[in-house]
Formats: sequence, C-alpha cells, structure tokens
Amino acid sequence: MSQTDIEIVVDDPTAPEDDSPSVVSSGTIEIVVCLLLLALATTLGYDNWRTGISWDSTGPEPGYFPFYLCVVLAGGSLYGLVAALLVRRAGSEPFVTRAQARRVMAVFAPTLLFCLVTQFLGLYVASLLLIAGFMRLIGKIALWKSLLTALVFTAIMFVTFDVAFDVIMPKGPLEAAFGF
Repeated sequence: MSQTDIEIVVDDPTAPEDDSPSVVSSGTIEIVVCLLLLALATTLGYDNWRTGISWDSTGPEPGYFPFYLCVVLAGGSLYGLVAALLVRRAGSEPFVTRAQARRVMAVFAPTLLFCLVTQFLGLYVASLLLIAGFMRLIGKIALWKSLLTALVFTAIMFVTFDVAFDVIMPKGPLEAAFGF
C-alpha cells in the first residue's frame, strides 16, 4: 500500500447519530421557500407597479426594472413550487434530523442572544460573553483559557476599532464607565 492510499478516519464523538428522526423533509422546505419567494416577489412587484412600470418622456419610471425582476423571481418561484410538488409525490429525503437541529440551535440560540445582549451591554462585553461561552460550553475548553482568550480578543478588537480607527460601535455601560 502506497502512502497516497492511506485513509485517515477521525471519529467525532459529538457527531449526530445516524438514526435520528427527521424534523422536516427537503420537499417541505423547498415548498416553503418557493412560497416565501413568491410572496416577496408579489409584494415588491406591487410596490414597483404602484411607483410606475412604464416609460415616460425621460425614460423608464422608477419601478420599471425592479418590477420585471420581480416577474422573473415570481416565475422562478412558481417553477420551483411546481417542481417541488411533483417530486413530493415520489417521497423526499430529510432536510434536517432532530440531532442536526439540536446542533444548529446550540449555535443559533447563543448568537441570537448575543444580538439582543449587544443592545444593552454593548458589542465588546457581548462579544466577550459569546466567545467565552462558545469555547467553554461547545468546545469544552477550560474556563480560564476561555475567559483569557475572549478577553484578549475583545481587547484587540476594542483597540483596533475604537482607538486606532475610531469606528463607532455599540457601547454599553462598561464602556461608558471608562469614558468611551
């Protein structure tokens, strides 16, 4: 056996199990996305129609090009919807299993919380909490390493954006206490 034929297999102990039940099928997601795109195309198309989709003496009215883009989007959505409905009769594979959804939510929920906390504590404190939380809870890294890494990263970002480049970032009560 040559060196190029060697295969390295790494077991992921946190990988989702293969026999996890399906939460939703791919066909259902395709139908929902096509319906949402069709609703978006209809809404934007109506708004562009309202602002004008014809030509006047100076050229096209403001809604002319966007309206026809909405027509193309609606046509593509209808095509996708019909295709998804026809394929749906033949059966569909799972879009996401329960175990996969759990892993996605383990990242999505803290990220959503980060966005909310940023409004009250500011970007830097929220970033410190998010980084330390991810490292500790998902990465299973020692608490002191998680906190130190989050603190160093947040400090570097503060110096880079606030001090060096004077970029306006959402601030919280901690930054206000230090006069920033």
